Amino acid sequence: MANEMLRPFVSLLVFLNFCMYAIVASIGGWAIHIAIDRGFIIGPELVLPAHFAPIFFPIGNAATGFFVMFALIAGVVGAASALAGLNHIRFWNYDSLQPAASSGIIAWALTLIPMGLACKEINLGGRNARLRTMEAFLIILSATQLVYVLAIRAASPAHPAMPRR
Repeated sequence: MANEMLRPFVSLLVFLNFCMYAIVASIGGWAIHIAIDRGFIIGPELVLPAHFAPIFFPIGNAATGFFVMFALIAGVVGAASALAGLNHIRFWNYDSLQPAASSGIIAWALTLIPMGLACKEINLGGRNARLRTMEAFLIILSATQLVYVLAIRAASPAHPAMPRR
């Protein structure tokens, strides 16, 4: 009975996380597009600059390249995790819990990497509004994804082979 009461809360978290992960992935794709369009253009007679980095972003600061790459990975994996969570909400049984919980934990772990880089980027300063939005979403997602994983574990149905108490 208690696990059925958490079902609407888990549904809300899955929807919220999916929307936020989709926005993070969209902004990450935009940032990569800008980096490709405005990056270094090297002709046949030109040499690479002395401090050339393969992850160069003309927007943001020194941490932006790593932040965007990890944020894009976390956004895609997080959105896929939300789809597994949607499947768990649909069936709400022990068999659907396992993929939802494992993909949720992986998405949360991958979200912690760009969250740490977002803190570094905030510390360095000098970024635009879209990057600040992506930073805020990843910091929020690091908390909401953890709450989602804990909520589906707390509301998990009992294993069919386990005796009920």
